[in-house]
Amino acid sequence: MPLERKDIERALQKKGFVKEAGDHNFYVYWTENGKKTSLGTKTSHGTSHKTLSDGLVSLMAKQCGLSAKEFKLFVSCTISQPQFEDIVRDNNRLVD
Repeated sequence: MPLERKDIERALQKKGFVKEAGDHNFYVYWTENGKKTSLGTKTSHGTSHKTLSDGLVSLMAKQCGLSAKEFKLFVSCTISQPQFEDIVRDNNRLVD
C-alpha cells in the first residue's frame, strides 16, 4: 500500500527524526536521550512524489531500520518512539 509523503514526514518528525534541508528533505534520527544516530532517510521536494510507491516505502523502511510492515505501522502511529527504539535496538541498528 503506497503512503503519502506528508504522512511519512509528519510521523518521522513526531518520533524523533530531525529534518535537514537540501536538494531533498533528509531526516536523521535523534534518540530520546538526544543522541544523533546513523538512521535516516530522505524525501523529494517534487510535486510528482506526493504518493510514494511500495518500493520506495520499503527502501525508506530499511534506511530507518524497520521492515516495510513496521514502517507502515510507524507512519500510522501504531508504533511509538520508544517502541521504534526497541525495534531498531533489537535489530542491532541502534547502539546505546
